[in-house]
Amino acid sequence: MEEQKKCTLSLSGSAVDMKATAILSGRVRQSFSHGKSKVVAVEVKKKRSSPTAGVSAPVSPLSELYKDKNLTSNELETRLKVVKEAIKESKEQELLRTKNVENEQSASALQADETQRQQESESALHATEEVAPRNVSPKDAATKSGANNQKIHSHKTFKHSKGADFADDDDFSYKSATSKKAPDIKKDIKELKGRYIAGSGKISIYNALDEDHGRTRSLSSIRRAKQKNKFVPKNPDEMKVIKDVVLPETISVQELSNRMAIRTSDVIKTLMKMGVMATANQIIDADTAELVILEFGHNVKRVSDSDVEIGLRKEDSAEDLQFRPPVVTIMGHVDHGKTSLLDALRKTDVALKEAGGITQSIGAYQVNMRDGRRITFIDTPGHAAFTEMRSRGANVTDVVVLVVAADDGVKDQTIEAIDHAKAAKVPMVVAINKIDKQGANPDRVRKELLSHEVVVEAYGGDIIDVEISAKTGLNLEKLEESILLQAEVLDLKANPYRAAEGVVIESKVEKGLGPVATVLIKKGTLKVGDIFVSGVVYGRVRAIRTDVKEALNELTPGMPGEIIGFNGSTVPGDDFIVVEDEGKAREISNYRDRKKREQTLVITSSRTADQLFSKFEADEKLRYLSVIVKADVQGSAEAICSSLQKLSTEEVAVRVLHSGIGEVTESDVVLARASNALILCFNVRANVQARDQILRDGIQIKYYSIIYDLIDDIKALLSGLLAPNIKENILGSAEVRKIFDVSKLGRIAGCMVTAGVIRRGAKARLMRDGVVVYSGDVRSVRRHKDDVKEVRENFECGVTLENYNDIHVNDIIESFELEEVARQL
Repeated sequence: MEEQKKCTLSLSGSAVDMKATAILSGRVRQSFSHGKSKVVAVEVKKKRSSPTAGVSAPVSPLSELYKDKNLTSNELETRLKVVKEAIKESKEQELLRTKNVENEQSASALQADETQRQQESESALHATEEVAPRNVSPKDAATKSGANNQKIHSHKTFKHSKGADFADDDDFSYKSATSKKAPDIKKDIKELKGRYIAGSGKISIYNALDEDHGRTRSLSSIRRAKQKNKFVPKNPDEMKVIKDVVLPETISVQELSNRMAIRTSDVIKTLMKMGVMATANQIIDADTAELVILEFGHNVKRVSDSDVEIGLRKEDSAEDLQFRPPVVTIMGHVDHGKTSLLDALRKTDVALKEAGGITQSIGAYQVNMRDGRRITFIDTPGHAAFTEMRSRGANVTDVVVLVVAADDGVKDQTIEAIDHAKAAKVPMVVAINKIDKQGANPDRVRKELLSHEVVVEAYGGDIIDVEISAKTGLNLEKLEESILLQAEVLDLKANPYRAAEGVVIESKVEKGLGPVATVLIKKGTLKVGDIFVSGVVYGRVRAIRTDVKEALNELTPGMPGEIIGFNGSTVPGDDFIVVEDEGKAREISNYRDRKKREQTLVITSSRTADQLFSKFEADEKLRYLSVIVKADVQGSAEAICSSLQKLSTEEVAVRVLHSGIGEVTESDVVLARASNALILCFNVRANVQARDQILRDGIQIKYYSIIYDLIDDIKALLSGLLAPNIKENILGSAEVRKIFDVSKLGRIAGCMVTAGVIRRGAKARLMRDGVVVYSGDVRSVRRHKDDVKEVRENFECGVTLENYNDIHVNDIIESFELEEVARQL
């Protein structure tokens, strides 16, 4: 390489530091890896700007840099290319980082800032040129600076702000050469890129080559901080959301925190400040919860637990109503032909399948008339034990058909059925049955009904009466017409286009299906898949079927059907309502179950102390017969329990430990063994495991299919628990005429038997002047010197009393025996 002519650098003073001397000299020495070194010329060019008054435009040293033969064009282009790439990357990163900055600054503000920055740059450049003139030799500059790979920094910094473009390629001053080797230069350029990207928007050769810089934040850290600041409100009070917190009568701490959207720990701290020590799952009252809600600045909306049932039953508009089939309940005395009449209407033989020929459960059926119309019939038992069933049938019915046998007349359950119909305020149709039977007297029936304020049309009343024969089918069509006539008068309508509402007629448990209930729909249409609530249980309709086990897709108003899908055994008479979702059904079910338990606790705990003591005293005298009742349907179980309770007296009582539906299980046997109870099964049997345990433990179990057989047996068992009556039989009496004192035998009363006999070992009373002074036993009876068993009337004897010697002359000794007589309930 051709060597260049070297000039001498001379400094006029020592005030210029080494870095400035090296910069202004324009030449530095560069060392290479192969050991050689060379002098490189460095030119610093100021950005072009409009010349100011009194200041001449600076001469660009860049042109001299190109003239310098010591720096090849390839080296110059390489350095320019590296700087351009660094500036380009920094520009892209800066644009990315400044996207989230708010509205752009005004054009005037940017222009003013640019003008001021240019003036500052020009002033700095002129100041440095005045201090160190350009004719200073590079050799002296290198000597002054120490020449130990000293870094040379540019006096000019490149500053970038929003809205300002980068300058042209030739508008930058940079360190073109150092004493470092080529790999070190590349490392410095790489650091230059990273520092500009991670910096605050300013870069200079000083900053790029200074080794004493500190650690700076990365771009990712800055971006995360800005993203976080977006979600942190400047004023938390302005951004706080005030909620209307729904507050029931009781609520858990966890639920309260969820409704306020506040951490549970904060709620617990607030409670502790109020003096309430509570955990997350603890229940607090509404007043305490209200104070907590107000403490956090939310609004309180107090509600009652019963509000869950608000809107459960909806009213229908008149334009949505349509005619529905009438619901008819057949009532009357036992064995008066109720089920036989229903069989004649349905063309079935249900009566022949009933145990004992009597109905022992309530049933619902729908019959299609000859003209296409339909009637829903509810068959009720006539036995005295099924009073509640008849009451339920009268409450859900539209018309009551009172069946009275023409040969038997009005009986007890007939009168009871009349009372149920009057209490339910439903119209009545009298069906005088068995008119084909010998001895039938329909007029007798009508007269007996008059005494119970049932006046038929034949006697000038408004109650329709029809003489029928369920056996031959006589006048059945006339009875159907009478029922439909009453239905037309009642104008029965319902809305089929809404959620279903109904009532549970009967419930049972079937193996493989679980709880099954017979439901009568009163409003709406019930479909498979509907979610419902019934009493304290709920569920989803899995299947619908008729009384003959035929599958149905839906039930319309007035139709009965068996529903499968209950989560527990429901109680006949409970409502049946379809709700929107399972959560609503569960909430209503839990509320009803809680209220039911509370009522039970209130009844149990409402007794006073005196009542409890009197109950304990009565319990000591009262004998219990503990039983467990299992039946096929819920109605039968209720009827049995009610009948057994009526058998109780002041001395004996039936204690029903448990009643349920379905087969006898092992848990029932365990309960019976623990309480020494009797298991009563009505139309059900024990499963295999329960039977084995019954044989092993010796538990008493009885099976019944007729309810009055069960009641008679329990009545006999209760009679055996009754204390027998004590009957006193007088044997005889004797008068004391003389007293003998014997040292070994004590005082002996010499007596004359005046009536009956005086018997040894019998009971005796000693009476003096008509007053009983002793009651005990006759210890011995002696005739002369012999000890005898008894002495009869008009004979003398000697009598000694057990543990008693105070016997006087003229006392009367009366002998008697006690006899136990069994009692009947």
